[in-house]
This record gives sequence, C-alpha cells and structure tokens, in this order.
Amino acid sequence: MRVIELEKGRGVPKREKDIVEPCIAVVIPCYRESTRVLGVIGGVGDEVRHIIVIDDACPDGTGEAVRTKCSDPRVEVITHKTNTGVGGSTLTGYARALEIGADIIVKVDGDGQMDPALIPRLIAPITDGNADYVKGNRFLHPDGPKQMPTVRVIGNLGLSFLSKVSTGYWDIFDPTNGFTAIHAKVAARLPVQKISRGYFFETDMLFRLNIMRAVVADLPMAARYADEQSGIRIGRAIFEFAGKNFLNAIKRIFVSYFVRDFSVVSLQLVLGKLLFLFGVVFGGLEWRKSVTSGVPATAGTVILAALPIIVGVQMGVAFLNYDIRNVPKKPIHLIL
Repeated sequence: MRVIELEKGRGVPKREKDIVEPCIAVVIPCYRESTRVLGVIGGVGDEVRHIIVIDDACPDGTGEAVRTKCSDPRVEVITHKTNTGVGGSTLTGYARALEIGADIIVKVDGDGQMDPALIPRLIAPITDGNADYVKGNRFLHPDGPKQMPTVRVIGNLGLSFLSKVSTGYWDIFDPTNGFTAIHAKVAARLPVQKISRGYFFETDMLFRLNIMRAVVADLPMAARYADEQSGIRIGRAIFEFAGKNFLNAIKRIFVSYFVRDFSVVSLQLVLGKLLFLFGVVFGGLEWRKSVTSGVPATAGTVILAALPIIVGVQMGVAFLNYDIRNVPKKPIHLIL
C-alpha cells in the first residue's frame, strides 16, 4: 500500500513512499481441536505475519498434530502443561505476540467457527485509527441468528444485555464472541492478572477495556457451526455470568463515577438510590401499620412515601441515560 504526498500549496504529487504494513499476529487457543485447527491455520491470509497456536494441555495432542502436519513457517506452537481455559490460553498468546513485536493481535478459535478470511475486515477499524478493539457480532449479520442453535440465541441475548450493564459498552452486542482483534499498545496495558481465564474471558475483557476507556467496535459475521460440541453450558453460564456481571457493574460504576470522576451524575446516582430506598421502607412500614391498626393512611403519608420513590426512579433513569451516552469515543492507542 502506498501514499502520495503533495507539494505544499500545489496539489500535485511530490513523491511516493511505502507505508509499513502493521505486524499482525493471530492467536489460536486450542483444546481438543486436532481435527479442525489445521483448516483454521490454512485459512489465514498472507496479511498475517505470525500464527501462535496454544495447546492448552489438549488430551488429543493438538499441538503435536500442528507441529507434525503443518508446514506453514509462520506457525509457532506453545504447549501448556496444565489447562488454563480459553482466557489463559489467549493471554499466553498475547504475551508471545507482544514479545515478537506484533502491532495488532487477532484471536481466532481453533474450532473452525470463525472465518479467517474476515481478518482484514476485523482489523480495519484499528488500522484506520477508529477503534482499539474489534469483535465479531453474529447478530448484525443477516443470516447470523438463523445459523445459531436456538438455545445459543436465547442465551446470548440474555448474556448480551447483562454485559451491557457490566461493561458500559451499550452500543455493542454478542459479548461472548471470541473473534477479536486488539491493538498491541492496549494489550500491553491490560491487567492480565485480574482477567478471567475461563469462558467469561471475552466479557471480562470488555469490562477491563472500558475501565481503560478503550474504543470497541463490532464486526458483522456469520455464525458457522458443524458437529463440534461447545464446552460452555448456557443454563449454567447464565447464572455464573450473571453474578460476575453484577460484580463488574458495581466495580465499573464505582471507578467511573466515584474514583476517576465525581460529578452531578454521581450525586444523582447516590441521592436517587437513597430516596428510592427511603420511600420503599417508609411506605412499607406505614402500610403495615395501617393494616395492623385498621386506620387508613393519610394523604400526606402516602405522598411522603410515593414522592421519594418517583424522584429516585427519575434520578436513576437520568443516570442510566448519561451512562449509555458515556461510551468511549476516542481510541486510546493513538495517545499511548
């Protein structure tokens, strides 16, 4: 790719110079993917300079299969002695990609559900300076939900809403999508010791990125399912993810509105909750007293209970409206 500089004030070509292409590394975390990972590697285009395969203590010897059957000189295999989960494997790949000087790190699962041909489109928002992190979104693709099992669609809808609250990225969807790209400058500053190692990894990444005020973008992609068995159980995951999302939501709000900044919005949140709780507690006690004594509550008592609840709800809605509009807009890798 080339860029043409123009003579100052003339609008004519001055000279042509080559633009240095970004060094792109692909991380492929694997667990029991010996029959599929070679196909994934084979689909990675020439725009990628390094392919890092992480054998997460695979009982089927995925790493060894890659070493013996793959002749691609870009491929490097790292084998874990113990299983660390998809998050642990990905972070191992991130660390290695940073060591070898990658500018952009792409994560592609080894099960073949992601099309490596989409990598140029995935990294485009980063190379254009519009995002720090890009992830796939199967719900934006016209045929995406149709190709997904019904249970996964329902589970993803619930998990996506919970993640909006916990991560603060109200404008993105499909948080568990593992097809991602991140700028190396941002990856180098991730609190890797705190990030979840299991299936909550992708959602927890979004939470950490919001704390960093990184810009996240979605890429429409089709869902591809064959005969592979997902290791995640939707029913169990919803309850597990709900608890973790709740904790992350509290952390995010505290850091964003009480540690990093404190404004009228912070006061709205505190006062709104206090007023709402006062109205509910006072109203409940007065209602119980009225039922026990048989004496109807006065109009003043009813107003004194209802008004704080109404005002508290209004303040809560105002805070939510501000939080939705407070999504990061300026990519941080441009200033790191």
